[in-house]
Amino acid sequence: MGTVTPFPKGGQRPSQIGFDRAELTRILDIYGRMVAAGHWRDYAIELGREAAVFAAFRRTAERPEFRIEKHPALRQRQGMWALVGEAGQVIKRGHELGPVLAPLERRLLKLVEE
Repeated sequence: MGTVTPFPKGGQRPSQIGFDRAELTRILDIYGRMVAAGHWRDYAIELGREAAVFAAFRRTAERPEFRIEKHPALRQRQGMWALVGEAGQVIKRGHELGPVLAPLERRLLKLVEE
């Protein structure tokens, strides 16, 4: 019939790190606005044992322009959220998702003439 997966015990680490609904909504909101502005065209999500990564691409065949990474193991140290650039440099790191996404929000701002 089907396979039965045992419910994880309280003290164990989860076998896979993921984004919750509010986090994913916030990330996809900025992704949609970047697509509408013509900056991004594709994305990928990687859910692993150590981290969850959302990668945004200008084109599909390239390296991601930005990666939004969630590392729960760093929650008590540097903060579990990181915004990583195309060359692998950490652009912003923090405990909350909003301030980490701030550099992307700034790219969407346009000066309107009076």
